[in-house]
Amino acid sequence: MQNGMHTDTESCVRAVQSKDARFDGWFFTAVLTTRIYCRPSCPVVPPKPENMTFYPSAAACQQAGFRACKRCRPDTSPGSPQWNQRADLVARAMRLIGDGIVDREGVPGLATRLGYSTRQIERQLLAELGAGPLALARAQRAQTARLLIETTLLPMAEIAFAAGFSSIRTFNDTVREVFALSPSELRARLPKKKAGAATPGVLSLRLPFRAPLNPDNLFGHLAATAVPGVEEWRDGAYRRTLRLPYGHGIVGLTPNADHIACRLTLSDLRDLPVAISRCRRMLDLDADPVAVDDQLRTDPLLAPLVDKAPGRRVPRTVDEAEFAVRAVLGQQVSTAAARTHAARLVTAHGEPVDDPEGGLTHLFPSPESLAELDPESLAMPRTRRATFTTLVRQLADGTLHLGVESDWAEARARLLSLPGFGPWTVDVIAMRALGDPDAFLPTDLGIRRAAQELGLPSTPAALTARAAAWRPWRAYAVQYLWATDSHPINFLPA
Repeated sequence: MQNGMHTDTESCVRAVQSKDARFDGWFFTAVLTTRIYCRPSCPVVPPKPENMTFYPSAAACQQAGFRACKRCRPDTSPGSPQWNQRADLVARAMRLIGDGIVDREGVPGLATRLGYSTRQIERQLLAELGAGPLALARAQRAQTARLLIETTLLPMAEIAFAAGFSSIRTFNDTVREVFALSPSELRARLPKKKAGAATPGVLSLRLPFRAPLNPDNLFGHLAATAVPGVEEWRDGAYRRTLRLPYGHGIVGLTPNADHIACRLTLSDLRDLPVAISRCRRMLDLDADPVAVDDQLRTDPLLAPLVDKAPGRRVPRTVDEAEFAVRAVLGQQVSTAAARTHAARLVTAHGEPVDDPEGGLTHLFPSPESLAELDPESLAMPRTRRATFTTLVRQLADGTLHLGVESDWAEARARLLSLPGFGPWTVDVIAMRALGDPDAFLPTDLGIRRAAQELGLPSTPAALTARAAAWRPWRAYAVQYLWATDSHPINFLPA
């Protein structure tokens, strides 16, 4: 699939007529006769092709005066896979908008983060998505409002401000315009038993994804490397603490056949859209697994691995700086040793949090707090100590910034210039923190062992040459290769 699919009318019509859920989030169908917009898999009888027009975003549909379909609820479809597989300006802007930057810092803040003028960003987003940053942020606010209306018993005034609206009037007008129902009518349509419990700050949500999704290595990796106090596996759910713009949160994520169940406890409800965005990103839920697997199957030695367990995702992170610190702690030591090192830092320097369910005790320490620690207190070799202290100092003073908006090539170059940062550390950060779908680890011991067993070249140079055919999905090939091993990261905990 390529950028601008909405301009290929014939392919869009075919996708709508076949109700193909794989294309949900890639484009939206607006019906000229009813003035309603839908996701491609909408269950209603498809309109006549001459009555369909296609848009690249829900925001563009809303700007053109179309209302969201009440049957297929297009605002709840998975996000477009494009924003997590590209590193250009539009993709980086979309990742930042998803992280709530426009609501917190406005369009000028978005522009500053990206290093472009507001005019350049407006122009590029309009050209590709049919909507500017304000309209895209507004669509996200409407979706958050609907979520809160339908999953909580909060008063509407609280929902309005939690969703990011500046006034109750704007909230009412936007919800009515987007969904053709007032906020109270939206809530009234729910079966009484579906209304959420009125526990302050606790939300139960469903996170959609494109099938197939193999949860084994995804949740297995997160659980096997979990840092005590910050993360745990409990009752079939991966739980962790979240550092968020307005406060903190605790999330529990449980894999199900057709969605991920998400239970969120937030100290400030304004963090809801950011928390959801970061959890989706950590679990790689906006990926297009069919496109990834089809590409990897073209290699006859990888094809059996893909056929055996399709839909592997790349386990990522909710905090890029945290992951970089943990990558350094994990250099040349076992998974268990890396967890021990991290747990000591958490106990000594993490911020305590209250977990109503018990088990989680701290937020992972911020770079600022780690930059103040005494290097002599670190139980690691002197050279790795220097690597660690340089990293946290640069993260703390802003010399190095790792975020959803990072330019992958630039971030790689900056990391490689730090003492003790070799290709493996840089690429594991690129793959799991920055989200580069093409990051590759040819020197990784597990990868080399798997390559040897499968009959792939096992020297880094030869394996990199062979892996050229797997691009741009080499990070996913890494997951399939790792999965040939019996390491706990490859299995859902019992």
